[in-house]
Parts: sequence; C-alpha cells; structure tokens
Amino acid sequence: MTIAVVTGGAGFIGSHLVDALIEENITVRVVDNYSTGRPDNLSHVSGKVELIEADFSKPGIWQKSFQGADFVFHLGALADIVPSIQHPEQYFQANVVGTFNVLETAKHAQVKRFVYAASSSCYGIPDIYPTSESAEIRPQYPYALTKRLGEELVMHWAQVYQLPAIALRLFNVYGPRSRTSGTYGAVFGVFLAQKLAEKPFTVVGDGTQTRDFTFVTDVANAFLTAAKSSQRGEIYNVGSGKTISVNRLVELLDGEVTYIPKRPGEPDCTFADISKIRRELNWQPKIAIEQGVERVLAKIDYWKSAPVWTPASIATATQDWFKYLGSDGK
Repeated sequence: MTIAVVTGGAGFIGSHLVDALIEENITVRVVDNYSTGRPDNLSHVSGKVELIEADFSKPGIWQKSFQGADFVFHLGALADIVPSIQHPEQYFQANVVGTFNVLETAKHAQVKRFVYAASSSCYGIPDIYPTSESAEIRPQYPYALTKRLGEELVMHWAQVYQLPAIALRLFNVYGPRSRTSGTYGAVFGVFLAQKLAEKPFTVVGDGTQTRDFTFVTDVANAFLTAAKSSQRGEIYNVGSGKTISVNRLVELLDGEVTYIPKRPGEPDCTFADISKIRRELNWQPKIAIEQGVERVLAKIDYWKSAPVWTPASIATATQDWFKYLGSDGK
C-alpha cells in the first residue's frame, strides 16, 4: 500500500492531486488549515481520504500523519500578491517556516519522495522566452520571494540530507475549483465571477500580454509523475508550453471588456520552457486552452459565491501594489 501526504490538499491544485492519487489507489492523508482551501473541494471523496486540519507553520499533531508515508506533496501555502505586500510576516511564516517544518518532518519520517509546489513568479520579468529553469531569479513581491525561499530549502535538504526531493515551478494554473474568495488575484476566477454576473471582464493594460495557462489536471499529473520518478534535487517548469493573450482568453469566455491600468512588477509574457520535464520525466501537457476553457465553463456555477470585481474595487484592492512596486498606475 502506497501512502501519500498532501499539504494544502483541500486547495485548488491540491484537491485535483488528491483525485489523481485516489485513481492510482494511493492512500491519501490531507493536511490543510483551510486558509485558502475549501472542505467542499474534497466532499466528493469523503470517506476516501484522511483529513487533518492543522497549521504546519507550527509543530503539532499533523506531523504524525507523515509516519509511514511514501510520498509527501507540499502544496500548502499562502497565495496572492497584494496581501503578501501588506502582511509579509504571515507569508514568511506560512511559506518559509511552514516549508521548513514540512521538510524536517518528511526527513525524520524517511519518506521516499518529496515534491514541492514552487512558483514561476520567482522569475519576475524574464529576459528570455520561453523561460528555462536556468533563468535569473528575480522575485518582484513577497509572495514570489517566500515561494522561492521555500524552494531553496527543498533543494538544500536534497543536497545536505539526501531527501529525495523535486520542485515544480508552476505557470498560470487554471481549472475547476480555483479559488473564489479572498483578495483580488488570479485572472480566471475574476473573469468567471464577472461572466456569471454579466459584468465586463476587467482586462489589465491593453490585453496583449500573454500567459502560459496550464490546466489543473495536467499539473496534478506532473506531481504524480515527479513522485514516481527517480530524479532528486531537480527543478522543473510545469506549463502548457504555449501562450495566449488575455484578449484571446476573453474571446473564448465571450463577454464585454473594460480595460484597467497595467500593474508594475507583472511580466508582459509568461512562457515556460518545458523541454527539461519532457526529456527527464517524460511528462507533457494534454489539455489545450480551448478545451480547458470549455471544461471550466461547464463548471461555472462554482464561482457563484465569488466576489464580482469592478474597476473601482480593483483600484482600491491594488493600491498597495502600485504604492510599493513603484508605479502610480498611470
């Protein structure tokens, strides 16, 4: 019997990973404090997983769940840019101290594989597209920095303690169960709530910026593939290997558009070079953006409770973004 621990398993990506693990007949233990995850994300697998509600930024009873585990997938983290600017200590505790605690617990439990959810935000505004794992690291805000520091810890534990660890740098993940509440953030959730409310899509800048949107089931499969591999101490980009413009995305979603000021610290393009993960792990994405958007729209009722953002409310929510990242938004 194979046992896996998933931190953040009630979250967007984590819950899809739980689904993938259950399909492989792997016993799953989820550690989550529901800071960003939702119990409802796992309601369809009730009775099939062990749920431990705990904050892994502090030692606690959750550490017992690592005993006997073969795989540890560390996805639990605080997300979003603006709150990380406003509350950097909370992000450091969750994303850096929390990762340290999870690593130490995994090390003492002698787990066979450790896979960390890193972030492509560590690249900041890259010089080269598609962007490879060897690109310069330039985090632009505390969220990106704390995820990068967590990644550094993971690689160091692999080097010094021979922890069989891999980090996956995720690019623009979208799909069913993406977060519906909290601070203004990921474009898909914002647009879907606006579509349900029959409000215009708030497109940043002129909408010509491009993104490497990666469907969540492809990402879950990348985690599972990484856990089954023999690689260790390696970092891999996980993306679609393609880009589309935000203007094209709103065409696919079909709605009116209003444009809002471009934000500092955001790249005009995100585009993953996924040649390394294709070559070394034999992983590749399967879901094209058109197919992914269809799947999301089929589940659009999930976003009924999401906040409906307007240009005015976005301007208020992102004031600190412009203040600290060096632009007045004009």
